[in-house]
Formats: sequence, C-alpha cells, structure tokens
Amino acid sequence: MSRRPIDGRLTQVLVDASPDLLAYLQRRVGFDDAPDLLGETMVVAWRRVADLPDNPERARMWLFGIARGTLLNHARGERRRWALADRIRGHLATDAAAPPSDEGADVRDAISRLDPDLAELVRLVHWERLTLVQAAELLGIPDSTARGRYARAKEELRAALGIGVEV
Repeated sequence: MSRRPIDGRLTQVLVDASPDLLAYLQRRVGFDDAPDLLGETMVVAWRRVADLPDNPERARMWLFGIARGTLLNHARGERRRWALADRIRGHLATDAAAPPSDEGADVRDAISRLDPDLAELVRLVHWERLTLVQAAELLGIPDSTARGRYARAKEELRAALGIGVEV
C-alpha cells in the first residue's frame, strides 16, 4: 500500500496553493501568526492526505477548508488567552487611543461590524477572490444561502457606508 503518488500530488498542491493560503491567513491574523498557521494547515493536510481530492481545484479548496479550520482553532485559543488576560488584569478599564485611520479603514470597519458569517463571506469573495459557489463550499452552506447572505451583506455595507452603489 504505497502512498507515494498521493504524497507527490499533495506536495505539488501545497507548493501551488501556499502563497494564496499564506495571504488568506495573513489577512485574518496578521503577518506574525500566519506562517505558523500555514505550517499547522500543512501538518493537518499531511495527516489527511488520503482525503486529497483528485481534481486540482477541489484539492485547492480542500486546503482552504483545512486552513479555515486552523483559523477557527486559532481564534478559539485567542479568545481563551484574551479572557485569561482580562481576568488577570482584573478588568481594569483603560482609555486607549484609536489607531490612526488609513485608506480602506472605513470599509474594513463596516465589514467587521457585519454578522461574522456575512463578514467572512464578503472577505472570501473580495479578498480571496473566490466565487460565491467556492465560498459557499468552503463555508459548508448551499449556493442559494450564500447568494442570499451576500445580497444581505451588500445591503448592510451600503447602508453602513452611506452609498447606493454596488460593493
């Protein structure tokens, strides 16, 4: 039972998709944590190599699905660490200055105020350049649900940004 051909395929899929996966992770967790999460994504992919789809595009989406799971695990860990830090600080109130605004901050802020499911759909379509069908697959929802959520997200973003044009 040799796994060499599938190992070679996974290596090639990882080489091809790594720049996109790293960018996906960087946009969500920043430049410091993204390489570690990419490494975790690769480890999980190797553990699940038998599940690697034959079709190159499906294999790429499979890797994005693994990366998303890695992100969700990371976010849970971050929430736990922040909660612990809050308890340690004794819930001291601090008056932190707002970071300086930069180009696109209003759009990023509007996206971050969306329901998390809507925000992730918008990010996948516009930042990762996935189609709605690909984003729906990655999120594990029907295409029609993705279309409805995307339309709702666009309406909410238009209202938040005070514009009446397509997002």
